[in-house]
Amino acid sequence: MTVILFTVLAVLELGFMIFELMKSSSKKEWTTGRIIMNAAEITVFFSMVLLPGIDTSFRFRGLIFMLIVRLAVSGIFFLANRRNSKPKKKAPIVFGAILGIFLILSSMIPAFLFTDYAGLETTGPYSVSQSNAILIDRSRTEEFENDGSFREIPVYFFYPQEASCKMPLIIFSHGAFGYYQSNASMFMELASNGYVVASIEHPYHSIFTHDSEGKTVIADRDFLNDSMTIGSSDRSEAEVFEVTSKWMELRTADMNFAIDSLKDGNTDSWYIEDSQKSGVIKAVELIDTTKIGLIGHSMGGATSVTCGRRGDISAVVDIDGTMLGENLGIKGDEIIINEDPYTTPLLNLQNQEHHEEAIQAITDGRAYSNNVITANAEVSYTTYFRNSGHMDFTDLPLFSPALAGMLGTGDVDNTEMIKTLNGLVLDFFDCYLKGEGNFEVNEYY
Repeated sequence: MTVILFTVLAVLELGFMIFELMKSSSKKEWTTGRIIMNAAEITVFFSMVLLPGIDTSFRFRGLIFMLIVRLAVSGIFFLANRRNSKPKKKAPIVFGAILGIFLILSSMIPAFLFTDYAGLETTGPYSVSQSNAILIDRSRTEEFENDGSFREIPVYFFYPQEASCKMPLIIFSHGAFGYYQSNASMFMELASNGYVVASIEHPYHSIFTHDSEGKTVIADRDFLNDSMTIGSSDRSEAEVFEVTSKWMELRTADMNFAIDSLKDGNTDSWYIEDSQKSGVIKAVELIDTTKIGLIGHSMGGATSVTCGRRGDISAVVDIDGTMLGENLGIKGDEIIINEDPYTTPLLNLQNQEHHEEAIQAITDGRAYSNNVITANAEVSYTTYFRNSGHMDFTDLPLFSPALAGMLGTGDVDNTEMIKTLNGLVLDFFDCYLKGEGNFEVNEYY
């Protein structure tokens, strides 16, 4: 519908241009026609709001603002030329139409980039509430700043609104330049089924977040550059290990601090806006600190696996992440991988390419962290989604197929894949955090 809307508005602009060129209008007549034209475009838009895919959300607010401003400007030109009977030159008429189409197109970029996705329907008996806080780790200074400030970890809670009894806690870690809502449909599904979900953000690894002073914190430029080039062939294993081990050190410290803080539950030491306090306290009071699961996407999955070695963690899900935190060092050109038994139940989810790489590593006799850890795990499950790409494991393709495609997607039905993924994660945690049912996975989905 977005394309249809743009086409209709563009046709109106071209039609007005042709009409004015054939008519040889005066400036007074042209400005009168322009007012009518701009009013017609606004009428067309609000008429099409009644159709699916067109709304007044952020996707179309730029267009609405632009159409209103153009109508106002046309009114000003009308007042300035209401007595001007001189012929309107053809060049400005053509330029006006071209400019109008350009303004319409540029203001509709959000509508082309994003869908009208409003979330997936949850299956649990609970309605879900959300709240947020910022954990302040006073044992660490922020390495990305030089002002001596402490490391801050934003945490976003998704919890059952009507619940009164203790419920398992699940902590989520996002991927490189991700953010806390990357798998919001999963959080909603889990919370609706009786879990408290805490999605944490890693400042300067997240695409953007906010600190306790309200400042917007964007991803560190060097981190972005390294993330995009780390897999290139001109970087040695030693260099890759040096870079990724620093990433994992930061992220595992963030998650360990979040685990400890949520177990402690002392909200007085957190930064919480007044509007969020009651929700945060409610979420924390619901947490059963004896039943904690960790989950993450990509680098967040790697973070979850390493922190999952803690004795107080009951289950871990790695969503398409290479387990970088289990790489302990370099010996020659070989990575030294942690071969200690992995005692926490582990679910390892992979995309098509990731799965094929893991199989190829076995064929080549090459050590690969995911293979080593799952082989040494007391309880582990590995499966993959056929024809899937890395970003298909997040909600981004549902929200913005264009952006997700730039970052890596496959040829799957994203809605069905996310529903299947969320269902697998729910069943896994139900089994190992609640003791409900027997968990099984297919070889692939």
